[in-house]
Amino acid sequence: MAISLPNPDSLKIFSLVLLSLLLLPFSLSALFLSLIAGRNPPFHKSCTSSPQRRRRTILVTGLGMAKGLTLARSFYLAGHRVIGADFEHPRIPCSGRFSRSLAAFYRLPRVDGDDNDDSESTKTNTNTNTNKVYSRALRDIIEAENVDLWVSCSGVASAVEDAQAKEFVESHTSCKCIQFDVATTAKLHNKRSFATACKKLGLSVPETHEVTSKRDVHRILAACAKSESPLRFILKPVGVDDAHRADMTLLPLATKVETERHVYGLPISETSPWILQEYIPGGEEYCTHALVVRGEVKCFVVCPSADMLMHYTPVSPASPLWRAMLDFTAEFVRRSARPEDMTGHLSFDFMASEGMGGDEGRRKKKKKKEKRVFAIECNPRAHTAAVLFDHRGEEAEAMVRAYLSAVEGTQKGEKTKSLASAEDSLVVPSNSTRSRYWIGHDVVSLLLYPGLRWGMGFTGFRCVLAAVLDLVSHVLLWKDGTFEIWDPLPAVLLYHVYWPLVMIEAWWYGRRWSRINVSTTKVFGC
Repeated sequence: MAISLPNPDSLKIFSLVLLSLLLLPFSLSALFLSLIAGRNPPFHKSCTSSPQRRRRTILVTGLGMAKGLTLARSFYLAGHRVIGADFEHPRIPCSGRFSRSLAAFYRLPRVDGDDNDDSESTKTNTNTNTNKVYSRALRDIIEAENVDLWVSCSGVASAVEDAQAKEFVESHTSCKCIQFDVATTAKLHNKRSFATACKKLGLSVPETHEVTSKRDVHRILAACAKSESPLRFILKPVGVDDAHRADMTLLPLATKVETERHVYGLPISETSPWILQEYIPGGEEYCTHALVVRGEVKCFVVCPSADMLMHYTPVSPASPLWRAMLDFTAEFVRRSARPEDMTGHLSFDFMASEGMGGDEGRRKKKKKKEKRVFAIECNPRAHTAAVLFDHRGEEAEAMVRAYLSAVEGTQKGEKTKSLASAEDSLVVPSNSTRSRYWIGHDVVSLLLYPGLRWGMGFTGFRCVLAAVLDLVSHVLLWKDGTFEIWDPLPAVLLYHVYWPLVMIEAWWYGRRWSRINVSTTKVFGC
């Protein structure tokens, strides 16, 4: 395919490719030393030698992302047979496929339709047919490998499709799935329907309105301006929109004209709805990751969040905020229509505020903990915070047992545990868990970028020094989210094969992008 115009991102693309080439000798040296020092993986002997626990075959999808790779390694070290699968470009190999934790790897058919077809009906039919092919591909893998448990680590674009595949797989095989059904996933995946569901369950969420036109936005803002305690709002796209997802502009702006100008530039329509969500003052945002098996929260972790989270530090279970977020998660599951049928990953984004956050009277009757945390959205899938569960130690063994309880534990129809007994068996990261970072991201964001700004006179040397000291502390005290000394290939190939090929392909086809997430391998378009 010929290139009609040069890609405006050429400079940054080839700078990153050149950086990968320059650092390749260091990575190869680390690979060589790791292959010598890490020849024997740190197996959990208590799991592999236990006669009460049979060896299971577990399918993990999403191996290109750090969360999927983390879980696959944990199952492997616990003595189980792990099969990996992911969407993979024909010319760009998924780095996770080279993990020594895998007995086999399969390329999955993509679930998205043909974006070049302008016919909406054709797109719908194409997506439906493609999803059927995807579900059948998973079933074929499960049958061929005699899989006992499928652990879905879907991305944001394939959560509903994985839910459809779960229903298909469980209706055609004996395999159990760590994935919610279609109705639950679709309800939680949509920001508006999630907020509505929380209100029905009596749980604390910000005031949320779905808008399908710019007129809707102005009407709601005008009505709120007349109240005794006027609220501020943030506009968010309901679907996946890389170009606007980071826009945190508070509305209304200082003048009506400024507000109208800002809203006018947003692609709000009947086919592309947005939500107008109450702004919670305080600025503390958190994300959670939970494993739910038949209505019981089995694993739980909380960490501070950001627009693009690349540093993960666990919040202590002794924190009142941690307790409030766990209570919200457990209550959400418990108050749902059929909690005994809920098995999957459940991740919430919360805002924490010391104040009431507006509309004070509406929340006065709430418990104290519900005044402090507000769920702003839900991700019915595994969160990257799962990397905070280490691969070894008692917590790692307990996490693996928690997943396998979907196969080996209480049978469907029996009563779930009480909240107190469930908390006794709750798996959380150990107190010694180190924060996670990604060396590829930090070298660029804490070394090269600050150095470039300093060289161009945009910042002072003290800022550069502070960034470099952060990088050094991460390397010495934190843990890389992908690299393991006993399994080094995925990290090396991620930085020196996968990302260079992705960058070159983006340049070749003229695809614009603004950011990349190393942990999830997501490229944010612009």
